[in-house]
Amino acid sequence: MTKFIMVYKGPATPMDEMTEEQGKAVMDAWGAWMGKVGDGLVDVGSPFGPGNSIRDDGTTGSAAELSGYSIIEAADLASATEMTGGHPFFSEGKGNFSIEVFELMPVPF
Repeated sequence: MTKFIMVYKGPATPMDEMTEEQGKAVMDAWGAWMGKVGDGLVDVGSPFGPGNSIRDDGTTGSAAELSGYSIIEAADLASATEMTGGHPFFSEGKGNFSIEVFELMPVPF
């Protein structure tokens, strides 16, 4: 099995800005997705907080709108991509959120 990282891109609402009912619904959706993925979920990950973008010319700016990550194991990229099905990050359905899936490659030295 190969490891992949799912990077969540989009303006996710922080849990502290949700009502208790909204937070429970979000956590229930995550629990359902985690149950579906099962042993393929290596690290549920965590949400990202505020960040900066540091460029190679020494300047800084606003970080990309990344919301968090998870690490999964799958046979190949196609299988890893299929694991995004039913993901709670896709709850809005208006194209404002995406999950970027990348294979984690071994360090060559």
